[in-house]
Amino acid sequence: MREDPLLVEDLMLLMFDDRSGTVAGAGTLYYTLGGAVLVELARSGRVRVDEADKGLNGLRVHAVEGEPPSDPVLRAAAEKVAERVRGVQTLLIELGTGLRLRETVLDRLVERGMLRRESRRRLGVIRTTVMRPADTGHKDALVARVRAVLVDGAEPDDRTAALAGLLSASGTLPGLHRVIPWSGAVHRRGKQLEQSSWGAEAVNTAVLRTVAAVTASAGTTAAVTG
Repeated sequence: MREDPLLVEDLMLLMFDDRSGTVAGAGTLYYTLGGAVLVELARSGRVRVDEADKGLNGLRVHAVEGEPPSDPVLRAAAEKVAERVRGVQTLLIELGTGLRLRETVLDRLVERGMLRRESRRRLGVIRTTVMRPADTGHKDALVARVRAVLVDGAEPDDRTAALAGLLSASGTLPGLHRVIPWSGAVHRRGKQLEQSSWGAEAVNTAVLRTVAAVTASAGTTAAVTG
């Protein structure tokens, strides 16, 4: 691993609930993590989009030729993008699920000493593994920067803007109220940052589509059983 965490690692850390040991937005997490990897590739000039090149699945993402990323996660993602040109919505799923980003990123955070795994027994019999915070210094600094941007209106650097935009796109900001107080102003600020990044916007669209599909399915089920 490289010394500084990837954008996707920082995003996962922000979405991790220290009290419950769970990650916010679990149902659509693959979209969000895929979006973070895609945004990082775009920031380093390894992928590009053309606003005029848009299909049913959103902007079509093109690989940019050059030296492959040294980080294995980014390298695998760049290889996936280079396979063929496709819409960003499709690509988010393929990156998030195909690269097993949830498991990979959690493993990396454990290796960095930011999270730790605990083994427990449920009902005295079933052994389970839970995630717990370890060294929180890096996360505390992340939260302070994102909170300053969303709550206090501070001008963000590119990386913090990307993190805040992806958090907004994931729909998990209201659930982070303990560390980033939720308000209408925070919602508006998050949307501004989200809309400044095509990667974050794509995550938002994908999440909304999933929520709509789940809601429609639940409504159909209720109508049939009723």
